[in-house]
Amino acid sequence: MENSTRRGWLQKTASAAATLAAVNTPPLSAAPPLAPAIATPLNLTVTKIDATWVNVPFRPVPARNLVRELPHWNVFVIYKVTLACGVTGFGETMQYYTWRTVSDEAIARVLNRNAADFLWDDSLGAGLQQALFDAVGKAMGVPVHRLLGQKVRDRAFISWWAIDMPGDDWVLECRDAAAEGYTFFKTKARPWFDLIDQCDKLMPTLPPYLKVNFDFNATLMDAGLAARYCREIEKYSNIAMFESPMPQEDVEGNVKLRRQTSVAIAMHYGSPPPMTALKEDVCDGFVIGGGSNRVKADASVAAMANKPFFLELVGSGITAMFSMHFAGVLTHALWPQVDCHRIYTHQMIKPAIKVENGSALIPDAPGLGVELDEDAVARFRVEPAPKQYPAPGLLLSVRWPSGSTSYYAHAGQYWDDVRARRFPLYLRHVYLEQIPNNGSREWKDLQTRARKGGFMVSGRPL
Repeated sequence: MENSTRRGWLQKTASAAATLAAVNTPPLSAAPPLAPAIATPLNLTVTKIDATWVNVPFRPVPARNLVRELPHWNVFVIYKVTLACGVTGFGETMQYYTWRTVSDEAIARVLNRNAADFLWDDSLGAGLQQALFDAVGKAMGVPVHRLLGQKVRDRAFISWWAIDMPGDDWVLECRDAAAEGYTFFKTKARPWFDLIDQCDKLMPTLPPYLKVNFDFNATLMDAGLAARYCREIEKYSNIAMFESPMPQEDVEGNVKLRRQTSVAIAMHYGSPPPMTALKEDVCDGFVIGGGSNRVKADASVAAMANKPFFLELVGSGITAMFSMHFAGVLTHALWPQVDCHRIYTHQMIKPAIKVENGSALIPDAPGLGVELDEDAVARFRVEPAPKQYPAPGLLLSVRWPSGSTSYYAHAGQYWDDVRARRFPLYLRHVYLEQIPNNGSREWKDLQTRARKGGFMVSGRPL
């Protein structure tokens, strides 16, 4: 059957790309090209670090869906590092994305020190680390990928990303993705949407070359449910990958699942421990992210095991470009990277990343190889503010096929129900919708109650 070849399709794609990389890679005995000679050593001392907060708008379709769960993903801090030699580098931190935040201590530790000494210090946070790489690359007259390793490809594979949303919105997102040259689409499979209903809407609209990765974030819970559901979903020929279908620490369950689906399975590197994952062969490849040191280390293990992976460094076009430089030197970065930069109205760099046939050219200009879009920074600049979650004034409903309705004020509440197994998993014809405020007492009463915690009622009020 056609769907029985899709794991093979990914594996052949990875194998062909690896072969091409090997052909384009100089033999180990060949000396790498040298940087331009510098008569007088440049002073790489960090003399100044500037931070600017920006609020980058979401595009309309992501905006109406991200408001449930990730309304704060549009807040960034742009860092500029100035070196004693006069060179300036830039990077960004998605301010409320776990490890990426840059602390005052990290800034103090880097000031008045040699920037090159901190390139591999992941504790600095994403924005400062990126800015240091950009500055050192510019000072040395070399692109960031030259600081990271030996270049093995000129173009980086890139995936479009979308959060879980109604099937009609997926159709709109994939239409934009295809129009902009993308050939891979990663999105979220969730138990509050019937994935089969969503696929029935989406798949007939896709060109055959646009492949889909459904990320379950472990919501299929166990091997029995995962195997049955994945076999049902894999009938759609555009599906090429399942990401973390069930809890990754369940080694035996994941081994069973992999034997029962023809679709490639990706798992986040590190759970289960890498040697266990490789010994038991729990997945077809990995998802790798983090700071520069962690990415290089994890990618080296994947390469030794001949396992493909995709990079997942999330942000605007700034982070996407940083990730592309890694893709240029990591032999097994063969699956399209996920960076989410197309959920925003602006990429924050000039020139913007241009995707053709699923990949984008990796710059050879010094540093990141692009300029910061200063006009966009000025336009979206905001004062520092605490995290705003949940978004105020939301009323969300999960409509059950039995006729009942569950109400919530934000996504964290129904995620708690899923994790506590209070939420039926992957029923047919279930769907989530946001109920606009119609000014009625009924809406206000439901929303007030939902703010205190999710609840279920009979019927379908509002």
